Amino acid sequence: MSANSLSYNDQGGAESAVEVGQETTPTTSSSGAGFGLFSSDYKKNDDLKEMLESSKESLKLEAMKRIVGLIAKGKNASELFPAVVKNVASKNIELKKLVYVYLVRYAEEQQDLALLSISTFQRALKDPNQLIRASALRVLSSIRVPIIVPIMMLAIKEAATDLSPYVRKTAAHAIQKLYSLDPDQKDHLIEVIEKLLKDKSTLVAGSVVMAFEEVCPDRIDLIHKNYRKLCNLLVDVEEWGQVVIINMLTRYARTQFISPWKEDNVYEENSEKAFYESDEEKKEVSQSKPYIMDPDHRLLLRNTKPLLQSRNTAVVMSVAQLYWHLAPKHEVSIVTKSLVRLLRSHREVQYIVLQNIATMSIQRKGMFEPYMKSFYVRSTDATHIKILKLEILTNLANDANISTILREFQTYVKSQDKAFAAATIQAIGRCATHISEVTDTCLNGLVLLLSNRDETVVAESVVVIKKLLQTQPSQHSEIIKHMAKLFDNITVSMARASILWLIGEYCERVPKIAPDVLRKMAKTFTSEEDIVKLQTVNLAAKLYLTNSKQTKLLTQYILNLGKYDQNYDIRDRTRFIRQLIVPNEKSGALSKYARRILLAPKPAPVLESAFKDRDRFQLGTLSHTLNVKATGYLELSDWPEVAPDQSVRNVEVVEPVKEWTETLGKAKPAKSDDKFYSDSGEEEEEEEEEGSSSSEDSSSSSSEESDSDEESEEKSGSQSDDDSDKSSSQSEKSSSESDSDKKKQKTLKNKKLQQKKKPIPSKKDSDSEEGDNGKGAESESSSPGESSSGSESDSESEPDTDSDSGTEQKKTVKTKPVKKVEEKPQKEISLLDLDDFSPAPVTAPKTSILSPSLLSDLDGLSLSNTSPTIQVSSPVFVPVKSHELLHRMTGKGLTAQYHFPRQPCIYGNSMVSVQLTLTNNADHALEDIHITEKTTTGQKIHRFNPVERLEPEASITVSMGIDFNDSTQAASFQLCTKEDQFSVSIHPAVGELFLPVTMSEKDFSNEQGKLLGMNESSATITMGPETLSSQPVSKKVVSVANMGVVPSSSDNTHRFAAKTTSSGTLVLVSVVLKDDDTAQLTVNTEKTVIGSMLLRDLKTALTQA
Repeated sequence: MSANSLSYNDQGGAESAVEVGQETTPTTSSSGAGFGLFSSDYKKNDDLKEMLESSKESLKLEAMKRIVGLIAKGKNASELFPAVVKNVASKNIELKKLVYVYLVRYAEEQQDLALLSISTFQRALKDPNQLIRASALRVLSSIRVPIIVPIMMLAIKEAATDLSPYVRKTAAHAIQKLYSLDPDQKDHLIEVIEKLLKDKSTLVAGSVVMAFEEVCPDRIDLIHKNYRKLCNLLVDVEEWGQVVIINMLTRYARTQFISPWKEDNVYEENSEKAFYESDEEKKEVSQSKPYIMDPDHRLLLRNTKPLLQSRNTAVVMSVAQLYWHLAPKHEVSIVTKSLVRLLRSHREVQYIVLQNIATMSIQRKGMFEPYMKSFYVRSTDATHIKILKLEILTNLANDANISTILREFQTYVKSQDKAFAAATIQAIGRCATHISEVTDTCLNGLVLLLSNRDETVVAESVVVIKKLLQTQPSQHSEIIKHMAKLFDNITVSMARASILWLIGEYCERVPKIAPDVLRKMAKTFTSEEDIVKLQTVNLAAKLYLTNSKQTKLLTQYILNLGKYDQNYDIRDRTRFIRQLIVPNEKSGALSKYARRILLAPKPAPVLESAFKDRDRFQLGTLSHTLNVKATGYLELSDWPEVAPDQSVRNVEVVEPVKEWTETLGKAKPAKSDDKFYSDSGEEEEEEEEEGSSSSEDSSSSSSEESDSDEESEEKSGSQSDDDSDKSSSQSEKSSSESDSDKKKQKTLKNKKLQQKKKPIPSKKDSDSEEGDNGKGAESESSSPGESSSGSESDSESEPDTDSDSGTEQKKTVKTKPVKKVEEKPQKEISLLDLDDFSPAPVTAPKTSILSPSLLSDLDGLSLSNTSPTIQVSSPVFVPVKSHELLHRMTGKGLTAQYHFPRQPCIYGNSMVSVQLTLTNNADHALEDIHITEKTTTGQKIHRFNPVERLEPEASITVSMGIDFNDSTQAASFQLCTKEDQFSVSIHPAVGELFLPVTMSEKDFSNEQGKLLGMNESSATITMGPETLSSQPVSKKVVSVANMGVVPSSSDNTHRFAAKTTSSGTLVLVSVVLKDDDTAQLTVNTEKTVIGSMLLRDLKTALTQA
C-alpha cells in the first residue's frame, strides 16, 4: 500500500474522531442543562475546562471530542483556547490531532496565545508521525502575524523536502497562506514551488499547481520540464487537483503550440485558388507545410480524454473547456455527450453547463443538434434553467428542425411562468429573422397571441412583431391595422409605445387609422406613461408632415399638452418638434429637412443571442458565467504564429533510471514467480508500478472510478491509432496484440498485488514510496523518446516498445483471447454511452470484455426504474376552487381571490405556489397594487411584481410563493394600492402543504416501516357502498391532499405519497378496504401534527356521502 493511501487512512481516523465528538455532544450537554437556562452554557464550558486540566488522558480526549463536536455544529468555543493550548505538547497522538484541529480553527482569532506555543509547533514539525507534522505546519501557517513570517518560511522549506507526500501537500497549501500574508516573500516561495513541481507524487501535484497559479501564474518556464510528467500523472491526481492542473495546462498550451484550427483554413485556401493560380503561386503554396500537431499537444489531449468519464462535474467541465480551446475542430465533438450527461445533475450544475453549451452552440450548432431533446424544457425546471434551454434551442434552430422547435415553443408560450413565456416570444422572433422560410408563420402566430389574456405575453408579442415588421413592412399593413384595433385593450406601456411607433413609421400605409389613433391618444395623453407620451408626440409630428389637413389641430393640442408636462424630457422633445415641423420666422434651416429627418428609413434591428460575445472569456470560469471580467481572471493568450522551441520540455534522466531499477531489484527479490508472465525484468517492474498506482487510486477515490479509469487508459492505446493516419497495418496489428498481452499481465499482476496487501505495513510503505519514484522516473524517461520522434502518432511509441518483448510471450497464449481483442475496437463501452438518445443497446459481446464489478457499476448508472427512487411528480388533481382573500366592499372596489395550483414554486424549493386573481370592481383605475409583508411567524413570502395599473372591470392573475414552514398557520400581509392598505391572510389547508412524489410499492413499504409508533396515525372509518361506486377512493384522497398515487398490487389497498414542501419530510397514506364496508386509514410521517390534521381531513372526505 502506498504512502498516499496510508495518509488517507490516518486522516480518516481523525475524521471519525470528530464524528464521535459530534455524537457524544448531545448526551453530555443535556445533563448540564439542568442548572437553568442562563447558567447552562457557562457550566458546560467550565466542566470542559476541568476535564482538559485533569491528569487523565481519557478525560482530556473526551473533552476535545466534545469541543470539536461543538465547532462542527457552528458553536463558538474560542473561550476554551487557553485550556486547549496547554495540551498541545501531549504525547497522546489522538489527543494531539484533535488539539491541532481546534487550533487551525481559532489560531487567527487568538493570535497572542497561539504565539506562546510556537516552540511546540516547531518541535512537532520533526515528529515521527506524518499527520502531526502536517497539522503543526497547518496551524503555524494559520497564525496570521507578520512577526513569524521567517519561521513559517523555514518550516515550509523543510516540509517541502519531507519524505511524506502528505506533508509536502500541506507545504504547498501553506505557500498560498504565506504569500497572502507577505507578498515580499514571492522569490523564496517560487524556489519552493519549483522544487515541489518536480515531485512525482500524485498527492502533491494538484496542490503545488494551485500554489503556482496563486503566486506566479506568469512563470511558464517552471512548467516546461514538468509538463509531460503532469500530463501523465493527471488521471491519478485527486479530483480538485485535476481541475486546477487542466486549467493551468490550457493556458500553457495556448502559449507553446501553434493553432490546430489553421489546418482546415490552409487546405480550403489551396483548393479554391488551385484553378486560377499561376506557376509561381503554386510553388509558394507547395512550400507552405501542412499542419502537424506537436506530440506534446497530442499528449495533453489524449491524457485528458479519459477524465470525461469522471464523476466530478467540475473535472468534466474543465476537460470540455480544454478541448474547446485547444483541440482541432473535428475532435471537439468528443465532449458533447459528457456535457449532456451533466444535465441530469443538480440545478446549480445545470445552470453552469447550460451557459457553456449556449456559448458553444452559437459557433458550432452541429455539436449539440443530435441531443436536441435533452434541451426540451421540463415543468419542474427553474425559470433561469428554462431560459437557458430556450436560448440553446434557438441557437440550434435550422431549416430541418425549425418545425419541431416551433411546436415546442407553442407549448412554452402557455406557461404560467410569465418571464419564461416572454422569453419564448423573443425566441420565436429570433427564429423568424434567422430562417426566412418561417417568418410569415411566426408573424401569424404572434398576431394570434395579441388576443391572449395575459398582458406580458401581449406586450412581448407587440415588441417582437414591431421588430419583424421592420424587415418587410410593405407586405404587412393588415397586421398594423389589427394591432391598432387592439390598442385600447393593451395596458403595458412598452407595448402601447411600440404600436404607436409602428403606426407613425408606416402612417402612409394606414392613412385612415393613424389619425383616429392620434385622436384617442390626445384624450388620454395626460394619464399615459412617459414612454407612451414620447411616441405620441412622434406620431403627431409624422402625421403633421404627411396628413396635415386632418391632424394639424390635434398635433397642436398634443404639443401644447407636452409643453407643460411634468417630465422635462417630454417638454424638451415637444419644443424641439414644434420648431422642426411648424415653420415660422425663427425656425432655422433644419425645418426644410423635417420630413427627411423624421421619416428617414430606419435599419431593421438585428435580434442576436445574449451569449454572442461571451466567447471572449475562457469557458467554465466565473468571468464567463457573469459576463464580466472577475478579479484574478487570467486571460487565454492567442496562439503563437511560430511554435516555440519544443526541446525545452525534454528532460534528461538517463542515469537515475539505472539507479532506480537497481533499488527496485533489491527491494523486491521475492517476486521471482512473476517472470513467468514477462520475460524482461523492466516490463515486470513497469507493470508492478502500474498496479501500485491503481491501488493508490482506489484508496483515494472509489473503486468504481479506478476501474473505469484503468479501462479507459487501456483503450487509449487503440484509440491513439486514429490520431495517426499514416501508420501501416502491421504496426496496428502488433500494437493490438501487445495490448492484449499487456492486459492479461496487468490483471494477473493486480490479483497478485491484492493477495499481497495483507502482510506487514512497514514493508508496504517502503515498497509504495519506491514504486512512486520509479513510476515518475519512467514517465520522464519515456518523454524524450516521444518528443524526438516528432511524429503525430506519439501514442504508439509505448505499445511498440512492448510488442518486441511481447513476441516471445505470444507462443504461450491461446487463440481465444486474441478474438476478444479483435472484437473490442469495434464498440467500446464507456459511461458516456449511457444516454437517453443512443439507439444501440448494450450487446452481448461487450460483456465478455468487462469485469463483473464494472458491469454492476454500469447497471447502477442506467436509466431503468430498478433503483429505488423517490421523485417529485406532477399533481394528480388540481382543484379549481378559489378562496376569497379580499371582498370588494372591504377592498373599496378591489376584489382578490386565491387558489393553490399545486405546482412546484418557481421562487424557492421550500415555498408553496399561490395564485392571486385581482379584479377591479371600482369605477376608476387602481394603480400600484402590491403587497407588504407583515407576518411575524417566521414565514417567508415572495411578493409578486407590483401591478402598475388595473383598469375598471379588468382582472389580472399573479403568482407568489409562501413558505408556511409546514404549518397551517395563516400567512398575513398587507395588500396595498396607491391610496389604501388592506390586511389580508391566506389560510392553507393541510393538503396544500405537500408536493406529490412517486415511488414503487416496495419503497413505500420500506419507508412506512421506518415511520411507526408516534409517527403513525390511524383510524377505522365506515364507507357506504354508494360512496365507493360513485367516487373512487383515490379521487377523494387527491382532492383533499396534493399527493401522488403509488401503484398497488392489491385492489383493496390504496397508497399515496408526498413530501412536505418546506422541510421535504415524507408523508405516506394508505387506505385498506375491508369486506364489511369499513376501511383502515393510516397516515405515516415524522410531522405528527400534520399527520393528525391530514387524518382528520381524509376521514371527513371519505365518510361523507
